[in-house]
Amino acid sequence: MRASYLLRLVTATLIGSSIAAWLERPAKDLDLPKRQDVAEGEGEFSTAESTDAGLEVEEGSTFNGKHVPPEMYIEGAKLDETISSGYWAVEFFSPYCHHCRAFAPTWLTLYEFYYTQEPVAGGSGKDADISFTDYYDFHFAKVDCVAYMDACSTKDVKSFPTIKLFKDGEPVKEIMGARSIKVMSEWVEETLETIRPGSRPKGGMKVPKVGADSVEKTLMPEAPPEPALKDTDATKTASDSASTVTATRVAEPVTPNLDGRSRPLTAESFQRLVTTSRDPWFVKFYAPWCGHCQAIAPNWSGMAKQMRGQLNIGEVNCDVEKRLCKDVKVKGYPTLLFFRGGERIEYDGLRGLGDLIRFGNQAVAVAEPIQDVTAAEFEALEAKEDVLFLYFYDHATTTEDFAALERLTMSLIGHARLVTTKDPLLNDRFKISTWPRLLVSRDGKPTYYTALSPKDMRDFRRVLGWMQSVWLPIVPELTASNAREIMDGKLVVLGILSREREEEFASAKREIKNAALEWVDKQTQAFQLERQELRDAKQLRIEEAEDRNDQRALRAAKSIRINMEDIERREVGFAWVDGVFWDRWIRTTFGVSVRSDHERVVMYDYDNHRYWDQTMTGNPIVPSRTSILETLPRIVANPPKLSSKSTTTVLGHAWGVFKEQLFEHPRVSIAVAIGVAIGVLIVWRRYGAQYVRELRLERMQSLPGYFRVGEGKGWMGSEKGGVMDGLLGGLGGQQGKVD
Repeated sequence: MRASYLLRLVTATLIGSSIAAWLERPAKDLDLPKRQDVAEGEGEFSTAESTDAGLEVEEGSTFNGKHVPPEMYIEGAKLDETISSGYWAVEFFSPYCHHCRAFAPTWLTLYEFYYTQEPVAGGSGKDADISFTDYYDFHFAKVDCVAYMDACSTKDVKSFPTIKLFKDGEPVKEIMGARSIKVMSEWVEETLETIRPGSRPKGGMKVPKVGADSVEKTLMPEAPPEPALKDTDATKTASDSASTVTATRVAEPVTPNLDGRSRPLTAESFQRLVTTSRDPWFVKFYAPWCGHCQAIAPNWSGMAKQMRGQLNIGEVNCDVEKRLCKDVKVKGYPTLLFFRGGERIEYDGLRGLGDLIRFGNQAVAVAEPIQDVTAAEFEALEAKEDVLFLYFYDHATTTEDFAALERLTMSLIGHARLVTTKDPLLNDRFKISTWPRLLVSRDGKPTYYTALSPKDMRDFRRVLGWMQSVWLPIVPELTASNAREIMDGKLVVLGILSREREEEFASAKREIKNAALEWVDKQTQAFQLERQELRDAKQLRIEEAEDRNDQRALRAAKSIRINMEDIERREVGFAWVDGVFWDRWIRTTFGVSVRSDHERVVMYDYDNHRYWDQTMTGNPIVPSRTSILETLPRIVANPPKLSSKSTTTVLGHAWGVFKEQLFEHPRVSIAVAIGVAIGVLIVWRRYGAQYVRELRLERMQSLPGYFRVGEGKGWMGSEKGGVMDGLLGGLGGQQGKVD
């Protein structure tokens, strides 16, 4: 028994020693997946330099024909010192974690891919020697958390692998767990764009496959911002600085559209002049056989002549450049697109010469810096512009805030103007106490962007969505280009006016605008009152829970979120339409003619194909503040207190309801399809089989030598004579001789 016990003890000791020896192996001796296919060469970090810095190294590699230094392995004691300056993407890993082992090739390929990038398009001239690392001051590194557990614990690493981004030693963001190389590239691109706004391709990078040693190059912006001067550059002499400034001033901007004509573009010239540059271009995509393209051609040429020296005008023949038009996603001819800095917007307005020139003039302003205004300048702009977006900032506003603001200018072309201010008088006028802040002024009536956090203020899509909801004037003119935007989902108070009677026209517009402003004020007050009531109700619940000392009810009361967006409201819009120009549509839709009935107002519910044109007394609604405001509350009530008229016939309305239910509700569509299928099956089983048998019989009767036993009226011996009658009682149903 004692010998067996001693044997077990010795065995346990040997096993423990083996495990300890295996755990003490360095990370580089483990069988981690990596690519080692590159010869020796000089890189950013040589072996000697890395050894002195306390960094472990592996063999280098080659990517896209360029030498890549070994990955950096940072010692725990040197971690804070190493990442104290610049941007550092650091992977914290464990050599025994299978997720880390699987992620290692992805991280290596990502590092090689970015290290060998050319940050400046073309990679020639004075910027040819600028490396990716120097241009962005962005580095990749790794930390072994088994060897340096304390360092990883200090950086709050809780799982492996964890990738953290540091800026000057401070953590900025992180990713926990292994991700694909595409996700990692998007993560890096987001950071690089904040470091050098406008220097990254808008569509993202073409990433390599994991383990690949090359990838197709992505076209970079042609003129990205200059790299920031490092501390060592500050030691340059004054003469060097002066020469640099002089050289910068010599480079004059190129004047656009010198010859005043539309320039034909090929795929190559389009990529060189439009896609990879920051110059504004207005481009027409057309086909020679297209009638609409032929109709717009004279106006397009006239617009190009008017925009000489101001805006580049181009055109692409989609019959020749089919691949280019497919890449741009042209779906119809002609398609008019405005490009600048890798971004684009589609022009969907009217195509008259004046309309094109008006859009061109607005597009030219995009190339200019956003105007910073004082209180007096803003008041002057309000007198000329129907809609103005005003961005308030102070000394603490960052470059990232302004970079996000610049992205909005493209989408505002043709809709509104954006200006900035730090004037205290405007802060007092609009009661601004936090910065940055954004509002829209329409006829002097401010509407505020409610989100206040820096993240929300930089959220391009969220801010643009709010701008699109408020960028129409208080009372816009209804045209073919903005009709859907004005009417979709709204009850529209539509004034039918005539420009031919100038006095009546001006008076009617003024009355409709006054009614709109008063309605907006009332709705704002009702909104604030409703929100205050909800807040008071929440406070009552909190106080009641505190009085009862009910902690559970108190937590529930405090967790109540007051979200006014969840409250259903009927949105009301105001607009006016030229009753002479749109006379036919107005007569067929509302039965009104501005020539005989003078100025009128209808309240149009486009989505439900109905309208109201009479007050509660039965009189027509006229462009009067009193007439509009006494009728509107009765119509927005649920249900409406006034009867409506339909813009369609009874059959048309029935078909509209059926179509809406059929196509907008999937369950109804499926039920209808199943019902139709069952009905077809029943009809076929009842009548189809009999019809087929009769058809076959008719074909057989037409064959020569065919005869039928028992030619009675009935089918197969029914009624007059049958099969047995023919055999025993004669032919054709007649009585034969009877014995």
